[in-house]
Amino acid sequence: MISVIIPIYNEKDSIDPLQRDIERVMKGLEQEYEILFVDDGSTDGSTELIREKETSSPAIRAIFFRKNFGKSATLNAGFQASRGEIIFTMDGDLQDDPEEIPRFLAKLDEGYDLVTGWKVKRKDPLEKRLPSKLFNAITSRMSGLNLRDYNCGFKCYRREVIKEIRLYGELHRFIPSWPTRRVSGWRRSR
Repeated sequence: MISVIIPIYNEKDSIDPLQRDIERVMKGLEQEYEILFVDDGSTDGSTELIREKETSSPAIRAIFFRKNFGKSATLNAGFQASRGEIIFTMDGDLQDDPEEIPRFLAKLDEGYDLVTGWKVKRKDPLEKRLPSKLFNAITSRMSGLNLRDYNCGFKCYRREVIKEIRLYGELHRFIPSWPTRRVSGWRRSR
């Protein structure tokens, strides 16, 4: 089974198209899957929409936080609740393209344990992109791992990698660099 974890915070307008795109890709792969929305205390109607979807499709599951705890908390909850042997994480803002899922799976087939994406056409404003570039450069230098986008939420993990991860604060940004520092034997790809 493949689990797709999607942290959601006020992404009501993105939920329908994201679900549709993921389902289309997954049906093409002919693999059992689940889409796990983790609502981080949304106030825009996302919660109600996800509840509707959860009752209308057996492939959709959800976790709801009463207030906003942040991305690390949502990912941690999703990791713990996911059922798949392969786990994807994707942001809920439509900047991650589900059409890339087969390419990530191909990397796993090559023997990698963690595959991370990057946003090619980032839709964020300049004041968000510049600090991100600086963060990526510093993190690459410190970890010795040259990744384009540590902040990208589009990642794929084998279950055994997830078992080693406990997130809090802003640690979700550093997941790709953990194998070089914490766990030997992981193979990463971008």
